[in-house]
Amino acid sequence: SNEAKIEMLAVPRETIASHGAISAETAEAMARGAVRRAPADVAVSVTGIAGPRGATPEKPVGLVYLGVARRDGACRVERRMFPGDRGAIRQAALIGALQMLQDEAPAA
Repeated sequence: SNEAKIEMLAVPRETIASHGAISAETAEAMARGAVRRAPADVAVSVTGIAGPRGATPEKPVGLVYLGVARRDGACRVERRMFPGDRGAIRQAALIGALQMLQDEAPAA
């Protein structure tokens, strides 16, 4: 929810008001907020529309923004479109977020 993004991850209300909850800007703010608040070096964020409701022509079902932020300040966001029903979209978003996290993990 928007309130969870604001309260738990310190996403500025202005970011959601200006760009929407489903946006690259919000995904970036979520990831940066998570890495600031968690005892972790890397954090991921996922925001999107898994359906079946909530879609618009500009933001269709399947649109997902994935973010990953590092404690050193680096952050990247990817816009993805996933096909399928709600469950398939959620699973694809999870896999995408984990792949981004793996890409950021230091080699052992």
